[in-house]
Amino acid sequence: MARIGEVTAPVTTRDALVRARTRASLVPDLLVQARRIVGNVIAGWHGRRRRGIGENFWQFRPYVDGEAVARIDWRRSARDEHIYIRDREWEAAHTVWLWADRSPSMLYRSTLAEVSKESRALVLILALAELLSRSGERIAWPGLTDPFAARNGAERLAQYVMHAEPASARPNLTQVRRFSDVVIASDFLDPPEETMRWLDPLARVGARAHLIEVADPAEESFPYAGRTEFRDPETGEKLTFGRAETLGEDYRRLYLARRDALMSWCKKLGWSYTVNHTDRLASEALIRVHTAMTVEMDGGR
Repeated sequence: MARIGEVTAPVTTRDALVRARTRASLVPDLLVQARRIVGNVIAGWHGRRRRGIGENFWQFRPYVDGEAVARIDWRRSARDEHIYIRDREWEAAHTVWLWADRSPSMLYRSTLAEVSKESRALVLILALAELLSRSGERIAWPGLTDPFAARNGAERLAQYVMHAEPASARPNLTQVRRFSDVVIASDFLDPPEETMRWLDPLARVGARAHLIEVADPAEESFPYAGRTEFRDPETGEKLTFGRAETLGEDYRRLYLARRDALMSWCKKLGWSYTVNHTDRLASEALIRVHTAMTVEMDGGR
C-alpha cells in the first residue's frame, strides 16, 4: 500500500546527513522525555531469579536419566532410595533486544499530532531501555550494539543511536537467541507477509516479540478531501487524486486489515501487539508493553 507523506521525500545522501544531524540533536531531549515517562509510570522493575547456573542453592530434585552425574548430590541421595540433583540459582538477566524503525516513513507527522512517528518510537524504546537497565537486564540494539548491562543503559543506547548512520533497512534478527525478548517500534506499513517473513526467525528460535505499532491519527482516519497529492517517502512515487475522499473507505479497510493480520499472527505466537497513536500519551504504550513482558517473565518459560 502507498504510504501517506505530506512533508517527506526520498532519502538522498544529503537528506540522510541532515536526518542524522537532526536526530543527534533531538536524542538527548528524547532521552529526558523517556526518563520522565518512566518516572511517572513505574517506580522500578524488579529482576527475576530462576533455576540455572550459579553459586547459590536453589532446590533438590529427582535425577533424570541423561543428566550429568557430576550434578548428583550424593549426600542428599544417601538419605533415601532416590537420587537427587542439586539445582543452583541463576540471577536471570536475559537479553532484551530493542529496535526503533528509523526509515523515511517514520518521519511523517500530520497536523493532528505533535510528534513524528520516529520521535515517538525512539522515546518508547529509550523508556524501555531505562526501565530494563534499572532492573539489571541486558539490552541491545540489533545491528548497532552487543548485549550489555549497565545502570545507564538508556543513555548508552542513546549515544549509539546519535552516532549511527541513518538506517532504512530492517536489521537482521538471526543473532537473537532463544528465551530473548525483542521489542520493535515501527509503523509496520509494509505488507504483513513481508513483516512476518522478517520476524519469522524469532518464532523459529523461541524468542518472544512485542510489537509496538506507532501510528499517526491521520494515517488511520484518512481526513483528506479534494485534490490531494500523496508521496511515498520510501520511493518518492507520487499519486494525485481529484477527490481524495472517494478513497477513504477502501483505504481504511486495507489499513486496518494489515493491522488485524499482524495482530492475529502475534496472538497465535503468544506475542504482544500494541498500537500507540502519536496524538496519545507514550506512557499508554509503555504500560501495555511493560505489563505484557512482566506477566510472561513472572510466569516462567
